[in-house]
Amino acid sequence: MEKPEIVIAKMQDKDIPEVANIEARVFSMPWSEQGFADALKQDTIFVTAKQEEQVVGYCGMYCSFEEGEITNVAVLPEAQNHGIGKKIISGLLRAAQEKNISRIVLEVRVSNLPAIRLYEGFGFQKAGIRKGFYEKPREDAAIMILEQIPSFH
Repeated sequence: MEKPEIVIAKMQDKDIPEVANIEARVFSMPWSEQGFADALKQDTIFVTAKQEEQVVGYCGMYCSFEEGEITNVAVLPEAQNHGIGKKIISGLLRAAQEKNISRIVLEVRVSNLPAIRLYEGFGFQKAGIRKGFYEKPREDAAIMILEQIPSFH
């Protein structure tokens, strides 16, 4: 039997409870529902991945002039390793192109090799290390930069 299609869409207020639930399951210091609600009111791009109307993943990015900073990328633990993260990043990059974002920065735990490989697949390159950036557990972050968004057809 075929898996239901993954649909990438702009995050809506009604998605916030599901997104906050994923956030709480994936991150040791999660954003609150209010944090997401506040972020959606700013110059941001937030996208969700939905499977049969259920949010299975999301990604957010703050925008400033022509630069974006990815804040969080998460996929439900039971839905990981099925290409959803790749679809989410693709959707985010498409939306960034529409906003004329030309450069994107993110931080990722140095131990999160699957995420680092995912970002490298889109052309992100390591630009440095932020010592002790993460808490719970304390860990360094790799700073990754995408200088040119790949074109999508």
